[in-house]
Amino acid sequence: MDMPSLKTRVSAEEWQLRCDLAACYRLVAHYGWSDLVFTHITARVPGPEHHFLINPYGLMFDEITASSLVKVDAECNKVIDSPFPVNPAGFIIHSAVHEAREDAGCVLHTHTRAGVAVSAQQGGVLPISQQSTFVLAGLAYHEYEGVAFRPDEKPRLQADLGSANFLMLRNHGLLTVGPTIADAFLSMYVFESTCQIQLSAQVGGPLIEVNPQIVAGVAESMRVQTSGLGGAFVWPALLRKLDRLGADYSR
Repeated sequence: MDMPSLKTRVSAEEWQLRCDLAACYRLVAHYGWSDLVFTHITARVPGPEHHFLINPYGLMFDEITASSLVKVDAECNKVIDSPFPVNPAGFIIHSAVHEAREDAGCVLHTHTRAGVAVSAQQGGVLPISQQSTFVLAGLAYHEYEGVAFRPDEKPRLQADLGSANFLMLRNHGLLTVGPTIADAFLSMYVFESTCQIQLSAQVGGPLIEVNPQIVAGVAESMRVQTSGLGGAFVWPALLRKLDRLGADYSR
């Protein structure tokens, strides 16, 4: 959907953030992680105002552009006028994370089939793949409390998340936290791959689990060396992929 460009109405820093977030929405759609219009990816706008960018509710993820993203405050009130609605109920989970985690530059939430399936398994993520070791290095769980639209759930979600960057919402889906959009996306790529691999492996015979010492070593390595997976390394290549696909997200 076309709308006037906001490029001249926002700072250069915010415009770049908008382009990256719109690209993230397009990539989520490309990889098949979207659920029609029903999940969200949010990014914190730099500055003391505690403003955030969120998707215009009702647009498919492959329609979202930098200018169509809606800027809201911590209560999901629009900061810049937009012809598109927002979904305050959908912002509950995201606002809880942004509120509790100053390092949460981006929060990405999905309802994929593989993610929901593993979230419903009693054992959760199993240490059976290299991908799973990265997830288990910083994984937390939050029990299902029904559709997440009640503010009173926020303290429990914040307590469950703690300092983790991967959150499995039981019977619901997956969530990743990153200091940047690139980091949150790469974490979700690994999280989703972990769940897909687990479901595929469970169809076969007995599973071989990774040595717990190796899992513990990955966690320590990520904490000391990178504090994450290093999304900035792969992000330029992902943007080039979108360019080859002709995605017009940066308008």
